[in-house]
Amino acid sequence: MERFFKLKEHGSNIRTEIMAGLTTFMTMAYILAVNPIILTPAGLDWTAVFLATALSAGIFSIAMGLFVNFPVALAPGMGLNAYFASVIISSAATNKPISIEMGLTAVFISGIIFIILTLTQIRQMMITAVPDSLKHAITVGIGLFIAIIGLKGSGLMTIAATTFGDVKAGAYTDLAGPETVIHLGHLASPDVYMTIVGLVLIAVLMVLRVPGAILFGIVGTTVISLLTGQTNVKETLTGKTWVPDFGKLNFVHFDFAGVIEVGLVTVILTFTFVELFDTFGTLVGTANRAGLMKDKEEGKKRVGKAMFVDAIGVSGGAMLGTSTVTAFVESSAGVAQGGRTGLTSVTTGICFLIAIFVAPVIALVPGSATNAALIIVGVLMMQSIKEIDFSDMVYAIPSFLTLALMPFTYNIANGISFGVVTYVLLATVANVTGKGKYKVHWLMWIIAALVLGRFIFLGGE
Repeated sequence: MERFFKLKEHGSNIRTEIMAGLTTFMTMAYILAVNPIILTPAGLDWTAVFLATALSAGIFSIAMGLFVNFPVALAPGMGLNAYFASVIISSAATNKPISIEMGLTAVFISGIIFIILTLTQIRQMMITAVPDSLKHAITVGIGLFIAIIGLKGSGLMTIAATTFGDVKAGAYTDLAGPETVIHLGHLASPDVYMTIVGLVLIAVLMVLRVPGAILFGIVGTTVISLLTGQTNVKETLTGKTWVPDFGKLNFVHFDFAGVIEVGLVTVILTFTFVELFDTFGTLVGTANRAGLMKDKEEGKKRVGKAMFVDAIGVSGGAMLGTSTVTAFVESSAGVAQGGRTGLTSVTTGICFLIAIFVAPVIALVPGSATNAALIIVGVLMMQSIKEIDFSDMVYAIPSFLTLALMPFTYNIANGISFGVVTYVLLATVANVTGKGKYKVHWLMWIIAALVLGRFIFLGGE
């Protein structure tokens, strides 16, 4: 292991790397409970999602460690799993419903696109094309999107059936009444107060800087739910066994013909676009923190290899039956613990594979616990807002539209679409009138043209 992972060269040792790997696992293990709860409303089986989550996180985290020697773990990403579910659920009421197989096919295709973009270096070029403020706005918008999912799922927030688009002209005077789009939920509801308990517990642990605060908060809320009788153990464990039922795994459940018929180009591009920035930020940020970018050329090569493994993970995760697999920002917890090599991510991956045999324990986690975690994840992703340049309207307006439209239209693609088009428009106006000098990469023009085509010819579908 010393020679393979070059531990001494990186100023580390086996014990430190294993402890770092365990720390990373503790900080991201919540995905084992959260992912099934997010994806099952879309029609996926709980056991199938749990197995796919554990297997994909285990396999591709180990791959990252063995082939790249990088202390970054992978798992189905937050935000993209919510988008995956929302696309399928919202399509049910349309004349072009999207099946689970079509959704997984869209994720698989986005992974193939990633592989091509990575091998041709275009992926790195696209990162350069989009302004930093817009990249950070995408992260913040996804954070708000995730937080709303947690707030709505817990009952802390309710959304009225009547929306502004349904209200007749002149009927906007009583927005504090029943026509209000968003309401505070019923705080006396068991689900609501258990979510509040989870929020407080996770928040306190995070303030105390306890490693794995989110996971321990979920565990604590689960225990309280069990002790107070809020979780029906017998009902919850029905159908759950300690022996993994791999027969339920949605392995290579694809429908390419359906994707072509329904036309999921926008969905595929959204998966590709969002994952593009999420992964880049995670990999580069983690590499910097671990001191792996001191040699810039070597650092770039390693990040490039890591992107390739990440791209394979996207398609591989879809083959196993889950939404987009991506590098997890929680990997920075392991780096902070001293992880510097791939042994850290290998350790994390092994922990995920072991977790396959504790499905009944994960099944006991109530929705209130995971909803609290989703809200906290939203808080963490909001930290990027300080990187947005709100003093310059050319950046501020597109960034605001990006981060606001994602949660308020309940659609990540809408936020990115409006942000890109608005930036290209405002930057061009400023350049032409001499009010500024802004870079508008040729790829941004292409992306903007695709977005406009989507809204003009497809009506935004």
